[in-house]
Amino acid sequence: MKFESQLLKGIAPAVVLEILSRGQMYGYELSRAIEQRSGDVLTLGKGTLYPLLYNLEAKKLIKGKWETAESSRKRRYYSITGKGKSQLAKQKAQLRKLTAGLNLVFGGALTPA
Repeated sequence: MKFESQLLKGIAPAVVLEILSRGQMYGYELSRAIEQRSGDVLTLGKGTLYPLLYNLEAKKLIKGKWETAESSRKRRYYSITGKGKSQLAKQKAQLRKLTAGLNLVFGGALTPA
């Protein structure tokens, strides 16, 4: 099931921060991790992911550094910052409240279809 892009746009920063809270990754690796961890429900294409990474980096929620991989290819690895961890905690609390409210509206626990 593909979701409306506007619906995903609001949670994408929290998703990226959550995945990066488990360790540094480069862009393609991060994209694949999001797909795998969400059971292929969430996908962020290059046109969405990289502008989001640049934005999160500009806000100092993540930091990027260039490294040379074993294949001699340069990759930009991203990791979450302390400020990013604080922001993630706030966003997770808001998402929990949102989920609770939606469960009330829809009359019970929201479960995958």
